[in-house]
Amino acid sequence: MTPSYYLLVHDPIVGQTVIRLVKGERVTLGRAPTNHIVVHDERASRFHAEISTVSSGWSIRDLKSRNGTLLAGKPLESDQLLAIGDIIAIGRVEILFGDGDPPTDLTGSSSSFEGTATGEIPVDMEQWHASITHRRAKSSLLDSIQESAGSVPRVGRAAAELCRLAFALGRATNARVVATLALESAMQGVGASRGLVLLPNLSSATFSPHTSDPSVVELLESAASLPEPWPIETIPRGVADTVLKSDEAILASATKAAAGTYASISAPVRWGGRAVGVVHLEIEATNREATADDLEFVMAVCDALGVAIENLSAREILSTKLATTADENARLKQRLGEESRMIGSSAVLQAILGQIGRVASTKATVLVRGESGAGKELVARAIHDASDRKSNSFVCLNCAALTETLLESELFGHEKGAFTGATERKTGKFEAAHKGTLMLDEIGEMSPAIQAKFLRVLEGHPFERVGGSVRVQVDVRVVAATNRNLEEAVSAGEFRRDLYFRLKVVEIFVPPLRKRPEDIESLARYFLKRFAGETGRRISDFTPQAIDAMRVYHWPGNIRELRNCIERAVVLSQDDRIDAHELAMSPLSSLGDTGKAKADRSGPFVPETLDEIERRHVMATIEAVGGNKTKAAAILGIERSTLDRRLARWIRK
Repeated sequence: MTPSYYLLVHDPIVGQTVIRLVKGERVTLGRAPTNHIVVHDERASRFHAEISTVSSGWSIRDLKSRNGTLLAGKPLESDQLLAIGDIIAIGRVEILFGDGDPPTDLTGSSSSFEGTATGEIPVDMEQWHASITHRRAKSSLLDSIQESAGSVPRVGRAAAELCRLAFALGRATNARVVATLALESAMQGVGASRGLVLLPNLSSATFSPHTSDPSVVELLESAASLPEPWPIETIPRGVADTVLKSDEAILASATKAAAGTYASISAPVRWGGRAVGVVHLEIEATNREATADDLEFVMAVCDALGVAIENLSAREILSTKLATTADENARLKQRLGEESRMIGSSAVLQAILGQIGRVASTKATVLVRGESGAGKELVARAIHDASDRKSNSFVCLNCAALTETLLESELFGHEKGAFTGATERKTGKFEAAHKGTLMLDEIGEMSPAIQAKFLRVLEGHPFERVGGSVRVQVDVRVVAATNRNLEEAVSAGEFRRDLYFRLKVVEIFVPPLRKRPEDIESLARYFLKRFAGETGRRISDFTPQAIDAMRVYHWPGNIRELRNCIERAVVLSQDDRIDAHELAMSPLSSLGDTGKAKADRSGPFVPETLDEIERRHVMATIEAVGGNKTKAAAILGIERSTLDRRLARWIRK
């Protein structure tokens, strides 16, 4: 039977999870959400480490992370073979490598380290047990001061001290300061001569109730002591062990104490209803006799200490999440900037950049034309980023993706109850882009009714939301884009002539990728670097055969197709370089400048109108796919709604 392996992940922010390992599959660890194991710690790199199968088992590799990876407490310098029980540490996150069946009770699972016991009770512990005079499971001092006043002596002073302590703990910034403040308050309140606070996991920046095992006293460390240092070894080990296991505060009287010179108070520090630490105080017998009131006060201090530790942990987790969110926002902005960057050095691209620079500083409406996937939206965003509107919104809407009713609602918004499903007021794209830029893609697919209302807004007139009567005035720069021949649409009566001239103030033509082959290699390398970084793959280059294949390919899908080819190759490639066969280029025919497919002809040339050539080609495509209009529209590179309108026009003729 093939052995099974798993990773038990303990993350202080999200708790514990189990990842089963499958032979042949690679497991990545890091802060990026695309990893198999997402590490919620700002000290983790986006792609921090990976675990993969080797001939002799499972191996871990650090992916040149910023802060390194620890294996069994030691920095990982090179690939290391994992052994059962190994602990991998990335920041505060710990991952256990195990075999067989993983634990099923993750919330209640204890530490994997077992303590040892002889079964014998030391003499000093027998004496301490015999000296116990009071035990408490819960303090009533903080519940109701008024009710406690009649039965608890010195309640006024105790309440004042607890109030002062609460404010002091609220201002504290780390666990040791919190522990010291609580210890000082407890010692002063009961007149103790020395005291000690034991808490777990002090090496971690964040406490967690799941990191402490009440049965293992050895996991506790001294968080504060007075006088300092006061070694833990001077306290009978069974005292803290008893407090943790019983979750009770214990007062041992001076007259029955082991040495006969002091009384002791030991109380649990709780978090989430669970004892995770101990406060131990010793009171000189010559001072005064310790009472049950002292035990109540120390328990109240311990409860305040537990709440303070919880708050510190919550603050640390929130700080981590905020730092992660800020980092994500910064990277998203950087990525958006990179995705908006126009890559290439061809003369046609430089000419486009020159046009963008000249038109960006004006308020002129811009019409961007070119085939689908050629980068029309990049041109629109570049115009926005180079203008004085760049600090405001850039809103993009595809006019071909919506029906006439929905498009009107998306553009101009609607009032509550304007139509079925309008349960609340909706702000339209024009309002959302106020003081910014609105990019309307596939403007040629807009219906005549919407064209009329759109033209009025372009002319500077206010508009009304669907179903509303309030006039809305906006200041929006419009950049329209289309891959359709608008001149033909105007001649056919499908596009308003006045809107055509209003849009065509400045026209920028984006050539297809096959018209600028010198940009293909730089675009491919840009996409390779981007997707390799996102996926953590170590792919550095293309083979010469792949470069040649990309240069001679006609790229019917333009830059969008190139991007998808590179992304697919990065995901599926098994080597450090992408070869030609991994690009999986499409067999579709290339498109002519008019956007119509080139057709092979035999026999003498017969003059035909462009409309007739288009009709014949569309009908042949529909017939070739068995009448499936959706598939035919995808092959033709147009929207299904566009295909339906053209078929309806040809039927009317």
